[in-house]
Amino acid sequence: MDEAGKKRRLDIQELEEIWNDAYENEAIYKEKTKAFHDKMMSPKVFITGQKVLLYHSRFKINSSKLWSHWVGPFVVTNVFDYGAIKIKSEQAGKIFKVNGHRLKPF
Repeated sequence: MDEAGKKRRLDIQELEEIWNDAYENEAIYKEKTKAFHDKMMSPKVFITGQKVLLYHSRFKINSSKLWSHWVGPFVVTNVFDYGAIKIKSEQAGKIFKVNGHRLKPF
């Protein structure tokens, strides 16, 4: 009985070492993946007068492969700090203030 207990403790220690190795490998993988993703991201720079398209999130509800999720074109009228951008519709003349993440160059 005593030998079975020792073997069981050794098995538990080995299992904990395997868990710790897996945890460390996961952390390393996440760091490398984030670094790669950040390296591939290019910052969007918008200037006044530039034409852009706006991502329309309501189209996600009626998802269809044939519908475009981008509407526009819009004209950038003002660029604020921290990514806020004021755009003006060419057709209706309405002015919107949106996040720069929702825009892409036309």
